[in-house]
Amino acid sequence: MDKGTSTSAISSDEAKDSKPARSGSHLSAVDRYFHITERGSTTVTEIRGGVVTFFAMAYIILLNPLILGNIEDVNGNSLGIPQVAAVTALAAGVMTITFGLFAKYPFGIATGLGINTLVAVTFVANEGLAWEEAMGLVVLDGVIIVLLALTGFRTAVFHAIPSDMKAAMSVGIGLFIAMIGLVDGGLVRRIPDAAGTTVPVQLGINGQIASWPTAVFVLGLFICGIMVVRNIPGGLFIGIVLNTIIALAVEALTDAGPSFADGKPVPTGWNLAVPTLPDRVGGMPDLSLVGAVDLFGSFARVGALSATMLLFTLVLANFFDAMGTMTGLGKQAALVDEDGVLPDMKRALVVEGTGAIVGGAVSSSSNTVFVDSAAGIADGARTGLANIVTGILFLAAMFFTPLYEIVPIEAAAPVLVIVGAMMIGQITEIDFTRFDIALPAFLTIVTMPFTYSIANGIGIGFITFAAMAIFSGRAKSVHPLMWIVSGLFVIYFAADPFTALLGG
Repeated sequence: MDKGTSTSAISSDEAKDSKPARSGSHLSAVDRYFHITERGSTTVTEIRGGVVTFFAMAYIILLNPLILGNIEDVNGNSLGIPQVAAVTALAAGVMTITFGLFAKYPFGIATGLGINTLVAVTFVANEGLAWEEAMGLVVLDGVIIVLLALTGFRTAVFHAIPSDMKAAMSVGIGLFIAMIGLVDGGLVRRIPDAAGTTVPVQLGINGQIASWPTAVFVLGLFICGIMVVRNIPGGLFIGIVLNTIIALAVEALTDAGPSFADGKPVPTGWNLAVPTLPDRVGGMPDLSLVGAVDLFGSFARVGALSATMLLFTLVLANFFDAMGTMTGLGKQAALVDEDGVLPDMKRALVVEGTGAIVGGAVSSSSNTVFVDSAAGIADGARTGLANIVTGILFLAAMFFTPLYEIVPIEAAAPVLVIVGAMMIGQITEIDFTRFDIALPAFLTIVTMPFTYSIANGIGIGFITFAAMAIFSGRAKSVHPLMWIVSGLFVIYFAADPFTALLGG
């Protein structure tokens, strides 16, 4: 496998320029522990990469409360916006640091998007669980994930995935990251149902870049692209800083305001955070949600069968979302072996699984490896030291959220698009001359961005891969675990009909 791709262009050039002089026993304890020099990085690069990862991930502190905070459960209780913001930063900080210390990879961990919506909408709003009961299922999900990792099952499944499908997972994640960036930046927008059209999305507003925040995003995309083309050390970090300064100036001159005001959407406003200097720097976080969990209350509330199916859905989504993300990030950072597998994968999967336990325990929802970590990797991060920096910033964010809100998502989103462009280069590792491989790989790639779910892309790809193997006469060459996982995904995609059938 060719690891000398553009995904590491910045870091490789920087590593050559810095040429760490110390080696072997003369390396510092920190360098030896995190394998900084061994992976061709430097301490400065890791620190900077950790900062970049934080700013690429920081929106979760603002977005997760919007998803979880206001929904009332069966008892009429809601978690609260400030409380969810505090525990979101707490869990992300603790788990990101833990992953950096023990797994030693630059993969930030925070509340998983998609899973938090599943918990809020399906578990609480639709199934009628209390928040404590829903978070109890998240904790149980984490326990199961950790046990599957400890037994080696997760690692075995990873080894059973063909190399073409691993490459497809990475490419799909790249497109997913790019889609997130384009949507966050306002360049791609959903067309309201009232528009009377069957086209689901559009460019900007009515096909035009008609808002200042989106204009800042587009300008930022060119700035970050130029940084990469010129191989400027720390280019993506510099890009975020420059984009933020431009955003502050634009807001001061135009007064664009937020994208939602007085209960109504404002298409020309800033998403999530308005780039203005805050009235206050920070304050004490409200951590009252920590420990508000009922492990088995859901089984009494909706019945053992329904609760088990909800838990199964959660486990399968968590299982493959993290696995796919680690594959993409590992390949981007050139840390995988010739089979596309990360060294010490078992340890990484155990620590990652713990994120669900911690996330459920503090009511921030399941925490998992964050795909936006690709931003820090693109800026040179290669070790767990970057995670320590990212985690410390998350913990600080509990006290300084107003300060971090200076950076609008439109200023950081261009980095995600740049990273997506880097990761798509791995498509050359897929054998498109064989349609029995091309179709499942293609469906894996396109399903991730189109459904906003890594797990969905993997599931559709696996099922198609198994079906193509049967009809191409090579069923015996497919690893048994691939058949098992494909069958589980069939159940996953038909969870409601299966539940109704078994319940009847």
